[in-house]
Amino acid sequence: MHADMSFLSLFIQASWLVKFVLILLLGMSVYSWTLIFSRTKNLKASQKALKIFEERFWSGHDLSRLYKESAARSEKITGGEKIFHGGFKEFSRLHRMPGRSVDSTTEGAHRIMRVTLSREIDELETGLPVLATIGSISPYIGLFGTVWGIMNSFIALGQVQQATLAMVAPGIAEALIATAMGLFAAIPAVMAYNRFSTQVGKLETAYINLMEEFTSILHRQSMTESD
Repeated sequence: MHADMSFLSLFIQASWLVKFVLILLLGMSVYSWTLIFSRTKNLKASQKALKIFEERFWSGHDLSRLYKESAARSEKITGGEKIFHGGFKEFSRLHRMPGRSVDSTTEGAHRIMRVTLSREIDELETGLPVLATIGSISPYIGLFGTVWGIMNSFIALGQVQQATLAMVAPGIAEALIATAMGLFAAIPAVMAYNRFSTQVGKLETAYINLMEEFTSILHRQSMTESD
């Protein structure tokens, strides 16, 4: 009985539709874990990069020197440093143009930083909609497999004169495995999505604060030079 009720045995005996549901849910689970590991690594790297750049930014470094250091490795910078790089580059370009007012120069730099911020957040959110989708639909896919398996069990019972628990148990177990598999795929995906969304939100807030502070510094610097 133990061998007959094992997961592998129940999978082999399951109907083709339940097998398809189980394989689909297994594939979704594997893909979600791939995204979880990838996003965890990416977000940790982004948090570390932001911390390092903020220490340099607030340490009193000359902004022109800090920009040159960022420009020297512009292909590798991300997050806050990339926002700073884009803003300072646009500020320098507009500042050299004759007839530009302080406000228009600062606003131009701020606009470029907003665009860069949006792109950085989009990059951080890569894979999160997929995790949300897996977390929301996996239980329903598993429930569909369960309903189908129980339905087949009752149809089979209607074809015999005397029903016993031994006849019903394999079909019910097969059906419930689909629900369990759906939860197995959904729970980690939902937990990871909530955690990553919180981390992305914190990074976005930090980026916005850095962007606004840097804009204020540029504005004060422009006002000083124009006096």
